[in-house]
Amino acid sequence: MRARNEALALLVGGGVADLALRFTQVALPLVVLHETGSVAATGLVGGASGVPVLLSPWWARRARQWVDSGPRLAVVAAIQALALASVPATAMLGLLTPGLLVVSGLLLGCGEALSTPGRSALLADTGDRWGEGKAVVLLTWQDGLRRVGMMVGPVIGAFAVSTGLTNGLLWVEAVGVLAAGLLACTVKAERAPERTATPSIRASLKTRPDVLYGWIVRGTGCVTWFAFTLGLSVIGAQRGEPGVYLAAGMTGYGVGSVIGTAISLAVVRRLPPVPLAAGAWGFMGFCWAGMGLWTQPPFIALMGALSGISVVLGIAAISVVITRTSAGAERRALLSGQTVVVNAGSSAGMLAGGPIIAAAGAEHTLIGAGLLTTLIASAILVKAARPRSRSRTAPEPNLWVPHDL
Repeated sequence: MRARNEALALLVGGGVADLALRFTQVALPLVVLHETGSVAATGLVGGASGVPVLLSPWWARRARQWVDSGPRLAVVAAIQALALASVPATAMLGLLTPGLLVVSGLLLGCGEALSTPGRSALLADTGDRWGEGKAVVLLTWQDGLRRVGMMVGPVIGAFAVSTGLTNGLLWVEAVGVLAAGLLACTVKAERAPERTATPSIRASLKTRPDVLYGWIVRGTGCVTWFAFTLGLSVIGAQRGEPGVYLAAGMTGYGVGSVIGTAISLAVVRRLPPVPLAAGAWGFMGFCWAGMGLWTQPPFIALMGALSGISVVLGIAAISVVITRTSAGAERRALLSGQTVVVNAGSSAGMLAGGPIIAAAGAEHTLIGAGLLTTLIASAILVKAARPRSRSRTAPEPNLWVPHDL
């Protein structure tokens, strides 16, 4: 009973904080632009927050192991809330500057590098105490709540901005993050014995090639994600319908991801995780290529929905690999590494995306990015299958054999 209550607290807290984040994604650029008059400054918080996450394999090796209980997660949340509140507070006083935005972003990035894998690790540990297979169930629902926030948060945020609550939305996120930390205070520690070695991300991967395979296909999808978001935005602008194509794609993707969450647990029970992950992102690549070939809003919405379903299945498959093969300090290291892969891939793709679209065109970029994703996913599928075919006499235990959840 206690484990179930703690899992609920972590899920609700994470869902509230993530929904509030979607509000801020709408409001923050508007507040910064209004207060500083600089378009360049609108991305300072987001850009600065990515730096600590990308560098976390070096500076956060010990720090991420410290976040091993609800109260410690609450401490990190309080620091994040303070960094968030500094923006609307200084804006109200007329003291908002680019320097303060950078500092706020760096603090947020440090908090994200610790809190994101820390919350996931605590949730998985709580699932282990709840019952066999519950860890992956909880991580899947955590991802599902995040995707619900992605779908409804921007709509609520846009409505709030239209009523004049722009600054208020920034306060809402600060309160939401703090509330998420307080909810986590009931979760007990899962501490390793004293003098236990602190594993690095690289060391944790050495005996887990399946995790590495999953990261490669997921990282590829993150790198090529710009073709979907920026590409559809450009197509809409070029055709005199700004926002229409991106709205169709993102709406379809959001609906599909919610459907994917509902069916993912049944799917991962029956299919081996590595082929499932590779197949999921490979299929997503075909969906993006299809958007580039037939760029009509209804078809884009359909392809967006199918890609949303497949991506959720792929993420669930990687969660299965991590939760079944690791625990404690190594699980935290792997979840931290996954955060780095996602953030680094997305950042690299967004950085290169504009010039690529300008040179090749949005439609060709969608086709090329989709085919590249499918090609790499297919290569990983072949690579992952090869060792199994060579060891027929004494096969080692592996994750290709489905387990009951």
